[in-house]
Amino acid sequence: MLHNMVRLEDSIVARLDSHGHRFEILVDPEATERIREGQIDIEKDLAIDQIFKDARKGEKAGEEALMEVFKTTDVATIAVEIVRKGQIQLTTEQRREMLERKKKAIIDTISRESINPQTNTPHPPSRIAQAIEEAKVHIDPFKSVNEQVQTVLKAIKPLIPIRMEKAKLAVKLTGDAYGKVYGDLVRSGFIVKEEWGKDGSWMGLLEVPAGIQGDIIASITRKAKDNVDIRVVKNGK
Repeated sequence: MLHNMVRLEDSIVARLDSHGHRFEILVDPEATERIREGQIDIEKDLAIDQIFKDARKGEKAGEEALMEVFKTTDVATIAVEIVRKGQIQLTTEQRREMLERKKKAIIDTISRESINPQTNTPHPPSRIAQAIEEAKVHIDPFKSVNEQVQTVLKAIKPLIPIRMEKAKLAVKLTGDAYGKVYGDLVRSGFIVKEEWGKDGSWMGLLEVPAGIQGDIIASITRKAKDNVDIRVVKNGK
């Protein structure tokens, strides 16, 4: 059954050889990272909801082989196993695009969550990108951003002064500011503690990525105007 979510020509082959059998699926390259974590939507993620022994020829895998290797014939369960344990057959163009997207996400994360300890300001993404090029860091298009951030940081530290850091902001909201900006605070960082004052004010301690603390303070102040007081408490890992 063909689905309109991932077109056949846009799909890639994920292949697993086991017990003398070959199993293949036609999968959306964008979905592989999510599928590895066990989250799969067959109708969106597979071009055809079948397990093949040769996907390009359209030869289906036999039920006996599926039961022998996977102990099930459930397509979703088997597809997750194939993506986790098998090989992904990307075209050169698909690999290049995925690699560029993953690299950009890693650069954005590092820029947002780190600072230059010499100036206490964030490095611009272009500087981090340059350091990654200079360090010749290997970025894996299939591994998550979080899995690779520390590896990339370790590689670029000899080239630029950089430190992953959290900033703590003490925030006090009065008047109607709570309703206006509380949602923004939750999205911006982690609320370590919060309490209501006797005067009806809200006070909270917010932990945010150090690289964007200035942006957060400016954004909250702009929205809440005179009804907010924000102070940087201290920096710490």
